[in-house]
Amino acid sequence: MTQNKAITFDIKRKIPNTLARSGTISTPHGDIQTPAYIGAATAATMKTLTNAEINALGAQSILSNTYHLMLRPGADLLEKAGGIHKFMNYDKPMYTDSGGFQVFSLGMAYKKGLDATSHTTKGSSENAVMSAEQLTKVNKEGVWFKSHLNGDKIFMTPEYSMELQHQIAADIHMAFDELTSPLSGREQIKSALDTTHAWAERSLRRHVALNAEHTEKGDKLQALFGVVQGAREEDFRRESAGFLGGLTLEDGEQFDGFGIGGTFQPEELPDVLTWINETLPENKPRHLLGMGAQPADLFLGVEFGCDTFDCVAPTRQARNGAIFTYDGRINITNKKFEDDFTPIDADCDCYTCQNHTKSYVRHLFKANEVTGMVLASIHNERFVVKTVEDIRQKLNDSDSAFWAYKRDFLVRYYGKERAQDFLYTSPEAFH
Repeated sequence: MTQNKAITFDIKRKIPNTLARSGTISTPHGDIQTPAYIGAATAATMKTLTNAEINALGAQSILSNTYHLMLRPGADLLEKAGGIHKFMNYDKPMYTDSGGFQVFSLGMAYKKGLDATSHTTKGSSENAVMSAEQLTKVNKEGVWFKSHLNGDKIFMTPEYSMELQHQIAADIHMAFDELTSPLSGREQIKSALDTTHAWAERSLRRHVALNAEHTEKGDKLQALFGVVQGAREEDFRRESAGFLGGLTLEDGEQFDGFGIGGTFQPEELPDVLTWINETLPENKPRHLLGMGAQPADLFLGVEFGCDTFDCVAPTRQARNGAIFTYDGRINITNKKFEDDFTPIDADCDCYTCQNHTKSYVRHLFKANEVTGMVLASIHNERFVVKTVEDIRQKLNDSDSAFWAYKRDFLVRYYGKERAQDFLYTSPEAFH
């Protein structure tokens, strides 16, 4: 790692005629072999899991959220503790999200839900409007948040987001952005995009100044990713990737990498990621924000040029009894598992599958025992981490190994007919 860089990124291998690549992100707290799944630790923990369990499931890195941490326990406390690594006693690389997603989830989507405001198959453009109930108000300077905990009003600016993230002191931060619904009209999407770009430059300037202070104190440098927005519009996505990829301050400082923001259905990923990743600089890492709710997301993200991903869905679904298996997702509370004394998945190497049965895990859910959520979360997280590990290994082995693994995994998980929706650049797999 060079002395004046918080992170470096080295590309190891590419698959011809795709955007897929493997590599290494080097950070002050260690390396991340990519592609990699980054565990979602919103409030400085992956819900129901201890650090020992996080490490055992193979996660290389986790991501926390600035908005939630500023409310509780507070950035001042985290700084006093010596940063988030020391506070939670975690010694691997960490990311923080800026709080930009909360502009949308506590704003336009508040009390409507993300599906109702984001997905053409589940929502309506009539829902993609501001409301009197929402907890955010956006202007060109920043965002007024009303705390969902106690109603306190907070004004978040790009500069304040950077200051909070530097107090939290993860290795990689995200620039503050405005996310709007893909169901919104082009005029509203363009307005949010222009705001995102203006905030990106302000975020970068404040970040550089804060890193200069770290240098003077002898502290570790921190990295900043610009966040690409633009909904489902090709011209806006390419404009955003071009602007952020080329943004250079007077002293030559640029973003260290890029986050890809938005809300997606799997079938949208190939086009949107192609527009973005064809445009972004090739030599910097790309993080797909909030993506990994189902296995197809992971394969498509890799194939179309993303290096890392995060998502709260694996543990959230686990806590509700929805569990991934190589033969598809199951609901462990179903009656048919009452006397099923086999593991959740015989091919899984996680603690849960090595030590417990479907019957036992179902019993814990039916008895409202928190251990059921713990065991289900361990399994789901290991399933996703292991899937991306295997994708990376096959990508490094050969082109044919990657395509064969993708085909075999998706056919087994979704069935042959549904899997065809996710093959895209390798349709010959079914002939």
